[in-house]
Amino acid sequence: MSAHQSQPSFPFQNTVLTGACGGLGQELARQLLARGAVVALVGLNRTALDALAATAPYRCAVYTPDVADPAAMQACAQDWVGRFGVPDLLIANAGVAGGFDTAQADDLAVMRRMLEINVLGVATTFQPFLDSMRAQGRGSLVGVASLAGWRGMPGNGAYCASKGALIRYLESLRAELRGSSLRVHTVSPGYLRTPLTAGNQFVMPGLMEADDAARALLAGVARGREHIVLPRRMGWLSRALGLLPAAWHDRILLGQPRKPRVGEAGATAIPGLPPRQ
Repeated sequence: MSAHQSQPSFPFQNTVLTGACGGLGQELARQLLARGAVVALVGLNRTALDALAATAPYRCAVYTPDVADPAAMQACAQDWVGRFGVPDLLIANAGVAGGFDTAQADDLAVMRRMLEINVLGVATTFQPFLDSMRAQGRGSLVGVASLAGWRGMPGNGAYCASKGALIRYLESLRAELRGSSLRVHTVSPGYLRTPLTAGNQFVMPGLMEADDAARALLAGVARGREHIVLPRRMGWLSRALGLLPAAWHDRILLGQPRKPRVGEAGATAIPGLPPRQ
């Protein structure tokens, strides 16, 4: 029995997925395709996306835009709807991470680009489909934020700021769509075993495998959960730490190695950054 046959109640059949070539994104794509969905694979690694599409060539289309470019995302949306129809599931998963130091002038460009991808990129993913999904009368919009957006962490100000802003944006959108047929879901992963965390030199409690995270995310969205924490126990830990006095909390975090900045060993690439002088 196929994965799709064993899960007949899965309610989504037409998905647009950004960040489809990353660790979590690849697992989401594989599991959505296994459930029989048609999937728009959006990302920057054409080779990885083509390999995914080859597993279900008649149920995929590959797009490689900058997710922060509204015109490029509009063009993707127009092509997808023309070929496969209006989606019932949007997963804005594209995101970048990296250490940040306000004292370093070059890091200001890192922060700008991180905000463009992690926050604006979600809005530019949703916007082209919103009216048609409302007219269709059903659909879920999923933004992949992070537990890092719940509280600032030393050396990680750009990423925390971007994910915190994303959480607030999704709250606003959810409020605007109350009473409609559309749902908005905020996903807050902790540490997932993906390329984004591969260079981390600090303790990563609750480290979760990407396939398990993808399975839990899709199950939570299918059940209509508006807030999904991966893994759930990390939400409890974050809330418990939040009860500490701020100075104690900061002291704990200051004792950990910081996330590598762009250009340092273990740093992940951030596409679209201007060349450093």
